[in-house]
Amino acid sequence: MAKTQLNVRVDETTAQAARARAGERGISVNRYIEELVREDQAESGRTFVEAAADFMKQYESVFVEEFGTERTGRAERHPNAFPEMADPDAPGGQDTARRSRGTGGPTAGGTSA
Repeated sequence: MAKTQLNVRVDETTAQAARARAGERGISVNRYIEELVREDQAESGRTFVEAAADFMKQYESVFVEEFGTERTGRAERHPNAFPEMADPDAPGGQDTARRSRGTGGPTAGGTSA
């Protein structure tokens, strides 16, 4: 990975602490700072996941009421959500759905030969 120079101004106490911690770990101050930033990013990711889990737990009853408890596809839970997929023999049935996703059929991707 390419490196970029980053100049940071900190007070002397912070600089000494960074040098000491890096030395204790046997790494450069640059590497120490990189590791701190990566750890911070990972913590942000964990915080997001925890917040999302809390949200889902808090609003679980709302989701169950709306979507049920079974883990099925949206079209199965709400058959009217995608009417073109409900009847493959209907005009534009499942073949149209496949073409819109770019799969199957001679006109996949919206172009004809």
